[in-house]
Amino acid sequence: MTDGQAFDIASLHAAYGNGWTLVDMIDTVFARIAAVDDPGIFLHLAEKASLIAETETLGPFDPLSKSLWGVPFAVKDNIDVAGMPTTAACPDFSYLPQADATVVRLLRQAGAIVIGKTNLDQFATGLVGVRTPYAVPRNAVDATLVPGGSSSGSAVATAHGIVSFALGTDTAGSGRIPAGLNNIVGLKPSLGALSTTGVIPACRTLDCVSIFALTVDDAWSVFSVAANADPTDSYSRTVDVSGSAAAPPALTIGIPARTDLEFFGDNQMEAAYSAALETLTKLGHKLVELPFGDFYKVADLLYEGAWVAERYAAVKPFFDEKEASFHLVTRKIYGGAKALSAADAFNGLYALQALKRKLAPLIASVDLICVPTAPTHYTVADLAAEPIRENSRLGTYTNFVNLLDMCGIAVPTGMRQDGLPASVTLLAPFGCDELTAALARDLHRATHLSLGATGWPQPAPAAIPARTKGDRINLVVVGAHLSGMPLNGQLKTLGAQFLKAIRTTASYRLYALAGQTPAKPGLIRVDDGKGAEIAVEVWQLTPAAFGQFVAAIPAPLGIGTITLADGSAAKGFLVESAGLEGARDITGYGGWRAYVESLVAA
Repeated sequence: MTDGQAFDIASLHAAYGNGWTLVDMIDTVFARIAAVDDPGIFLHLAEKASLIAETETLGPFDPLSKSLWGVPFAVKDNIDVAGMPTTAACPDFSYLPQADATVVRLLRQAGAIVIGKTNLDQFATGLVGVRTPYAVPRNAVDATLVPGGSSSGSAVATAHGIVSFALGTDTAGSGRIPAGLNNIVGLKPSLGALSTTGVIPACRTLDCVSIFALTVDDAWSVFSVAANADPTDSYSRTVDVSGSAAAPPALTIGIPARTDLEFFGDNQMEAAYSAALETLTKLGHKLVELPFGDFYKVADLLYEGAWVAERYAAVKPFFDEKEASFHLVTRKIYGGAKALSAADAFNGLYALQALKRKLAPLIASVDLICVPTAPTHYTVADLAAEPIRENSRLGTYTNFVNLLDMCGIAVPTGMRQDGLPASVTLLAPFGCDELTAALARDLHRATHLSLGATGWPQPAPAAIPARTKGDRINLVVVGAHLSGMPLNGQLKTLGAQFLKAIRTTASYRLYALAGQTPAKPGLIRVDDGKGAEIAVEVWQLTPAAFGQFVAAIPAPLGIGTITLADGSAAKGFLVESAGLEGARDITGYGGWRAYVESLVAA
């Protein structure tokens, strides 16, 4: 799909603002479905007449009160949509829900429009997208390749621009692998951030509703609407989506040690991953190699003991009664759970807890982790020959994530020399969804890739709003507390959120203080005409955290009011004049980071 109205949300809303209508949108959706001509994408489609009737209830175009007004989306067919059958790609399991899943309801309330239900690996068990009794969705970039699963139809529908976004689920990588294989964004939220009420469970303790989109901004817009605590979901948790949407200028990013990387002989995927890492370095971030053996040990647990039994438990009555209704591979996986004991399950839980404890300091040593989304591409023919092994290999960098309670986002990073898509996934601990999305946004924009398989260019960068909580206090940091600097961890320990990088007004001079360990600068206000603009960062803390932080500041540093180049002012680090004895004036460098880099380069 390379022509017509682009369906990223910014372009779509611009079209509505210029007179495009909801009927135009619906006609375009159905025209694209016909043009793509892939019977494996949708299992159920809304009737055009019913969609038009639904749009009449939206009222006039109003993206302020309804942020997803008129935005078409698709829903994986293990998530309930009222009035549409839910099958989980098992016809004998089909039922007709009377209510929307919580996440669908929230998106509809924001103005989004459900186009249909999409195909999947049966009962969301698989990473390949071919374990379905229906036609297999074709990879949007190359039809000879597997589309990725289990959320195959949702990814392919998004990649073709049939819908603006789609819902999937993710237990072992089902919201990331299809994104990576189809050149789109796949946001896997923190566990519990999106309600799973109305979702058929795979492993209920690990399941996430995931989001496929053409851009990171779109994925985040959808997530911001859908991330609501749900009292009807016992696994629901609150995730803060009110912080800044910008990435700190200097992050420490963990990557698998070279000896732990595995691409199964795919040199082009390995080269693409190296190129993505180079881009991160050019963006100003620091890469640190991490031993990855224990992450792989966690991944191995997913298809052993406790979590295989959990899959079986989710559909036990149906499986025991109608085992023959299951896809052959799915049946083998679920059937294997019958031989497991409670002792097997507990042994798996004990092993996971030991590995979590061992990995916790490693994960905490970096801001986030960057891994390949998938180690290679497989053809449909490859899967026919090796249905289990190739599926397992696709999960090399995904299977451990939910077990370790991490969030993540898959983001396209370029096309390989053979024209196939490459992607990385950014991972971070629970609740750090905004950080992963912020860096993914920067990385995607740096690629200048077109969107999915549409040929549409990326939309112009949107202004990044400073989403702040009313009880937060802004703090201007100047030196060792800047992102990537030795004392930045003190801010993170207190739960500080990065707000923006900015410069002061031209009313300050900056000095490298004498006798400080670690090295620190001092910012001091001077008379008009005698200073310069100094690069700083603004972070936000709760009042309690701010008080705790300020109480620990040693002389000659203190907190005063700093005026910023955008006309705002905030509390921040200043130095007493007496502290300048023996200090070096480094104002000419324009900031502490530039000064430190000059020392390294010298």
